[in-house]
Amino acid sequence: MNKVTTYFRESYRELLEKVSWPSWTQLQQSTVIVLVATVLITALVWVMDIIAQSGLKFIYSLFY
Repeated sequence: MNKVTTYFRESYRELLEKVSWPSWTQLQQSTVIVLVATVLITALVWVMDIIAQSGLKFIYSLFY
């Protein structure tokens, strides 16, 4: 049980003393970057889905 207590104590101390937390401005910039990337990737997947759907409809129309 002593090892578990020591682990949590050292982990807590590391979070307080050794981890460099981003500033509020850095956090906002990172959030905007993630949101923009998410929107772009979503749009790309949407376009690829429409292209695949159109292609498959064309292929199916050849056989029916």
